Amino acid sequence: MKMKKKVKRIILGIVIVALLVLLGFVVYKSFTPKEKEVKEVKVVSHIEEYGYKLKENKPKAYKDMFKELEDILKEEKVDEEAYAKKITEMFIYDFYSLDDKDAKTDIGGVDFVYSGTLDNFLKNAQNTYYKYVESNIYGNRTQKLPVVKDIEITGLEQVPFAYGDQTDEHAYSITVTWDYTDTAFSTYQKGAVLKFIHDGKKLSLVELQ
Repeated sequence: MKMKKKVKRIILGIVIVALLVLLGFVVYKSFTPKEKEVKEVKVVSHIEEYGYKLKENKPKAYKDMFKELEDILKEEKVDEEAYAKKITEMFIYDFYSLDDKDAKTDIGGVDFVYSGTLDNFLKNAQNTYYKYVESNIYGNRTQKLPVVKDIEITGLEQVPFAYGDQTDEHAYSITVTWDYTDTAFSTYQKGAVLKFIHDGKKLSLVELQ
């Protein structure tokens, strides 16, 4: 008789513990905020021959530049200087504007970077300019970040540029300046020299100074 009572007590204890665990889980789930769904960013336009993509989350200023680039590249004879200038503007805007970036790994301007230097470019960007960009994958970031404005190309010339075991005798060296929409970022970088090489029919960025 005593053994039966003891078994009953053990079973009852197990049931009570199980119920408490279940209750605790229900309470935890009830008071834990649900994670917001991460929205997939769609590509809304694509210049296929050049591999340039426009994502739906890009600011209007960048979308306007992308349309201008499309117009330049659809001409039967492409104005290469106009092409070089436009991708310079687009790179500067996309790389140095951080407000639309979702994380420090969301590097701008990658469409224009030479594939042979892309890995190194991404690592350097994440360790420097993008290092302190907070995540915004759920759209709740409060961090204040820069947005580029007033991009001006102040110099353009064709120069020899050696890379790997090759030399592009007519690479483009482009000097550019810009500003930011908020004076809080007035001490940030406002000028650069970009070098573009001929990469098939594309111009690709190989150096940023």
